[in-house]
Amino acid sequence: MAPPELFRTPATELVAAIAARQLSPVDLTEAVLARIESVNPAINAFLAFDADRALDGARAAESAVMRNEELGPLHGLPVPIKDLEPSAGLRFTSGSVLQKDQIADFDGAITGRVKAAGGIIIGKTNTPHLGHKDMCDNLLGEPGRNPWNTDRTPGGSSGGAAAAVAAGICPLAHGSDGAGSIRIPSALCGVFGFKPSFGRLPYWPNLDIWSARSHNGPISRTVADAALFTQAAAGPDPRDPTAIANRPDDYLAAVADPLPALRGLRVAWSADFGYAAVDPDVRRLAGEAALRFAELGCIVEAVDPNWDNPRPGAEVCWFVSMAARVGHAYDESPDAFEPSLAEMIRQGRRYTGEEHGRAEVSRTVFYNQSREFFEDYDLLLTPQMPLTAWRVDDWPAEIDGTPTPSIFDRLPFTYPFNLTGQPAASVPCGFASDGLPVALQIVGRYHADTLVLQAAAALEQIAPWASAWPDV
Repeated sequence: MAPPELFRTPATELVAAIAARQLSPVDLTEAVLARIESVNPAINAFLAFDADRALDGARAAESAVMRNEELGPLHGLPVPIKDLEPSAGLRFTSGSVLQKDQIADFDGAITGRVKAAGGIIIGKTNTPHLGHKDMCDNLLGEPGRNPWNTDRTPGGSSGGAAAAVAAGICPLAHGSDGAGSIRIPSALCGVFGFKPSFGRLPYWPNLDIWSARSHNGPISRTVADAALFTQAAAGPDPRDPTAIANRPDDYLAAVADPLPALRGLRVAWSADFGYAAVDPDVRRLAGEAALRFAELGCIVEAVDPNWDNPRPGAEVCWFVSMAARVGHAYDESPDAFEPSLAEMIRQGRRYTGEEHGRAEVSRTVFYNQSREFFEDYDLLLTPQMPLTAWRVDDWPAEIDGTPTPSIFDRLPFTYPFNLTGQPAASVPCGFASDGLPVALQIVGRYHADTLVLQAAAALEQIAPWASAWPDV
């Protein structure tokens, strides 16, 4: 396997080639590092990487292969970690200038799982300050950029991870998702993103565990690669008391032959939930992708879920959490906070305890509305993002003529399923008239991770997307 081919090769094929001694982990890591050097200046996907450390890991991985040791599912594969999680020995900023010189001295839960599976930590991907928004800029330097158009944002908060995968730096990357932060950049960058069920992958360290909102998961070019990562990283962890206790399914086997699992399923399609503003191109392309589930043997029905718009309560919980987590740091160093995060903190401080309590109650109401809806449907399909990627230095003022003053106006299809904890995937489904990617969202019932991955894999079979590459 020649180095020029490596950046277009799925992770499943790379680890198989390494196990068969057809590919050297050192050669692969050198190719990834060369790709970072070539492409990263244009998209700023990485906040940190250590070539010497990565090559040391690659040499160790190669020695293990040559000694016929038992190999993990990610053995020899370079994997970047989003810079909201610590990875020992690497710069750990959380997108904040207050941590710009911090070096982690321990591994977070996903870093530990990747290493235990034989993966090589290649670096730390770009993210906004504390992952607070759907863009990928911070005060540390240049913003993250979209490989399809570097004047546009890759989205956030896992923007660096999605940009790296889209640009062919790596076939898969770690992301995290508290209100859409895996699915947003995956949609805007034209790659696959999977938010597993809440707790399927452990989340540690986490300052706000009991908010029960943040999910770890993969961003990849193929569904099988996401299944590979999820399989390797899932499972209980005593440091995360919300982690699901049972061992995961065999996701990789499940997506190898997904069609039988879809036949006869009842699938709901909602273009706007009855209240969301959606760009016409996005509405059309996502709708066409949704109808293709009929070709897969599903019964597809256009519906309005008729549930409450969860935005008011979601905003209260999000802003109060930001104020509680970093309000003290903002008071001490206000110049280290972007205006968008500073406003979230100030707004969070305006709410009373009773208002916060009512917001939590509204979340319970919404969960039950969603649960009752899924008693009649196996899957829910929606547009993923209601618009394509906007400018890297500005917020979109409107969507299809409707003003969008709040970040939550751009996220009507993402954060609801952080509130409920349901599994959801972002699947590329074409390009809008501006040449930028559009995505369909697939949402499953409680803990139906396997079915969501199978649905995505089945759509991938009849409408493949991985052959589309940006010119970077």
